[in-house]
Amino acid sequence: MTGQQLFIFEQNASRLELLIRIAYWIIIGIVAWVYGIIAFICLFVQWFHILILGRRNQALSDIAKAYLEYMVHVMSYMYIMTDRRPDILPVPVKIFEE
Repeated sequence: MTGQQLFIFEQNASRLELLIRIAYWIIIGIVAWVYGIIAFICLFVQWFHILILGRRNQALSDIAKAYLEYMVHVMSYMYIMTDRRPDILPVPVKIFEE
């Protein structure tokens, strides 16, 4: 399995990228906000699904998982750790623990 570590310290930083980042923050913030509302609704429905049927729904779980992966994907850029811009819209990402 080859991957790319998301949270790495980078010494050099671009001043231009710092200005571009402001607009990017706003756009990513809007996408994350809408996606977060959808994920919350799915978790709410999932809670009732578990309560009534005693099992989880795969589709609802996948939406919540995808939201969390998106947030981790954009986090290093949002917290000014890197100048590498993430995609604005959610893309498939896999997050592993060592």
